[in-house]
Amino acid sequence: MAQAERELVLVDGRSGAGKTQWATEMARSTGLLLISLDDVYPGWDGLDAGHWRIYRECILPWSQGQLGVLRRWDWQTMTPGSEITVSPDSSLIIEGCGALSTWTSPHATSRYWIDADDSVRRHRALDRDGAMFAPHWQRWALQEERFYALHRSRELADSIIAT
Repeated sequence: MAQAERELVLVDGRSGAGKTQWATEMARSTGLLLISLDDVYPGWDGLDAGHWRIYRECILPWSQGQLGVLRRWDWQTMTPGSEITVSPDSSLIIEGCGALSTWTSPHATSRYWIDADDSVRRHRALDRDGAMFAPHWQRWALQEERFYALHRSRELADSIIAT
């Protein structure tokens, strides 16, 4: 596949908005490779680090026609895990809090913000991740607020999808 034909779709939004489900459906219907930031955040204080890693280790090399190599985060052991390799010929969907930023946006062919009411988001997130996420909800929400205020991610989106 020629580089001009490659796609980079960024899917962002607050926790529990429905990003993963929406991006998974898009990946199924398009055949694009799906990468979730949930797999690379280095722990509960890792939104910024996950964003930086996806940008530096995946998007930049990919945009230059080079192989991207990301290290997964092992949430069971709270240590770095296996590697994810990203072919420079792949078209990608990258989803997660921090996917869409002032740094990543210029490289994307499509940018989506997934939105839901706060009460719906919290219910979904806690249903999905249960006791593991509950003690970290506020801690993570504060990281989201700071990140989105800095990068104005919602405003960078081409489309806003309400779930």
